[in-house]
Amino acid sequence: MISKKLALAAALFFLSGASIGQAVAQSNAPAPAAATPSTTATPDQSAAPAPANAAPAAVAPSDPPPAPAASPAPTGKNPYGLGALWGNSDFVIKGVLVILGVMSIGTWYLFITKFWAQSVVLSQSRIVDRRFWSSANLNEGIDKLPKNSLFRSTAEGGVRASSGQGTGLVNLNDWIGMSLNRQLEEANAQMQTGIAFLASVGSTAPFVGLFGTVWGILNALTAIGLAGQASIDKVAGPVGEALITTALGLLVAVPAVLCYNYLVRRNKVINEKLRSFASDLQTYLITNKK
Repeated sequence: MISKKLALAAALFFLSGASIGQAVAQSNAPAPAAATPSTTATPDQSAAPAPANAAPAAVAPSDPPPAPAASPAPTGKNPYGLGALWGNSDFVIKGVLVILGVMSIGTWYLFITKFWAQSVVLSQSRIVDRRFWSSANLNEGIDKLPKNSLFRSTAEGGVRASSGQGTGLVNLNDWIGMSLNRQLEEANAQMQTGIAFLASVGSTAPFVGLFGTVWGILNALTAIGLAGQASIDKVAGPVGEALITTALGLLVAVPAVLCYNYLVRRNKVINEKLRSFASDLQTYLITNKK
């Protein structure tokens, strides 16, 4: 009887111990892994190449790159030309441009007028050779010359001088020669009128333009100093505009020098023709024959 009770108690103890052990084992078991995949890759997985048909990883959207600035549409105007120089310059540069403009206009006006006047005198010299010396007498030859001819005024002065008998200090020959020389000097002075202006323009126009350049560069340097920075746009524009005045000065001076030399050479030719005519006329008036 006792053995049965002991056997029953041992069976109950064994069953209770087994159930308690199973419960403790279940409570101490590790929790199952999360269903989400781990973000940490093993060395083998990181070294393995991605499959060719794998979808690209999603990239977080970023701000779009800034659009390039639109270049200004061409307006067809030079921002550093004469118009910009006149519009952006002060009264000193404007005064230089006005002076150079007056010099240029005066140069071409004088050249055209003097060239025309010299051409007329040279054509009159050919009339003298054809008509004057082929006339029957001196008065007829003078009438054949144009009224505004320098040769006619010279001949009339010689005739007036020959009508007298000289003075007590000089004889008739010297008196006629002095009278003709005065006529030649007046004719030469008339032909030289305005030539000095061309010489003045040729010698001073480059310096007038250079003064404008120096003034423009001074203004550019002043603006750079006030701005505190020397960028290419702050230097190229003002300095380039200032150099235009030097170019204009040369553009005015070079034609003036060339025109001056050309007109002086033609005046020498006319002066020689007048002197030859006066010498022949003096000989005719003294000897009263051709």
